[in-house]
Amino acid sequence: MSAPATPHQELDQIAGAVADVATADAGRLAELRTAYLGRKSGRLTQILRSLGEVPPAERRELGRRANEVKRALEDAISARESELARAERGARDLDLTMPGRPVWRGVLHPVQAVVDEICDIFKEIGFTRVGGPEAETEDYNFTKLNMPLDHPAADEHDTFYLRPGVLLRTHTSPMQARVMERHQPPIRIVVPGRVYRRDSFDPSHSPVFEQIEGLAVDEGVSFVDFKAGIDFFVRRFFSTDTVVRFRPSFFPFTEPSAEVDVQCQICRGSGCPTCKQTGFLEIMGAGMVHPAVFENCGIDSERYTGYAFGMGPDRITMLRHGIPDIRLLYESDMRFLAQFEEGR
Repeated sequence: MSAPATPHQELDQIAGAVADVATADAGRLAELRTAYLGRKSGRLTQILRSLGEVPPAERRELGRRANEVKRALEDAISARESELARAERGARDLDLTMPGRPVWRGVLHPVQAVVDEICDIFKEIGFTRVGGPEAETEDYNFTKLNMPLDHPAADEHDTFYLRPGVLLRTHTSPMQARVMERHQPPIRIVVPGRVYRRDSFDPSHSPVFEQIEGLAVDEGVSFVDFKAGIDFFVRRFFSTDTVVRFRPSFFPFTEPSAEVDVQCQICRGSGCPTCKQTGFLEIMGAGMVHPAVFENCGIDSERYTGYAFGMGPDRITMLRHGIPDIRLLYESDMRFLAQFEEGR
């Protein structure tokens, strides 16, 4: 027959009951309170009443331990009672006839998905994805790109200045200069990023939008290479029968320059407000890199040639999904964005 437990051993057992309190329901909690703290037969109550029978040398330590265990048990029971009371109030307030709340899944924004797809397509023909700062200097944003600060093209950008000489970049083209200063050709890069201009917020324009810059530099790069690269992207991204149009244009950092248009996917070329009744939507400005840009960046313009392009993935997203108003992409309306969850 085993010897009866000593008071200290009983206190160890009671202290272990604190863990049981944390998961007890209301009925079990009442049982634990009675079993350990009951006024007549509670185990802890009996230990405290029997302190007078303990030798004086042990009485003080046993009393201290018994009071500590009692406080811990009372606190645990009180906390569990409060928790159960809150749960009961919540259950009373719950209307089981109400429909459940939708659970939103985190997915890529449609514009970000298009940015990634565009970069992946250019990766297939040797382009590397790089990034750059959104706060840029006038030198990189304008001057090195053959755009003096008094040039009309600089005014057209309607720049947001942070302080004299520092601005929010108006295009991702500054990375052309930054990369060419640090690396000798061959160079093939795509630069996605956010840019800022003082544009009105209308169905086809936004003051803050995404842009993807591209640059290819090597010996012998021709206008034929330029058209072939752009044509590969357009037909790879949209479809092999997509109508592409190159229109002569002007950009200070390219010569010759071209606007690249794609048949409007919303009206299929018949004319609508999104394409301004033209049947086409401009997706990028591009051209052969101007020799002055090469010289500004330390590249021998007699030896190397190249092409550059800048496109707006926002507009391309509109073309891809038949979105009539660019503002829908920036309003964070979950009813609109939820339709892009499927298949992600």
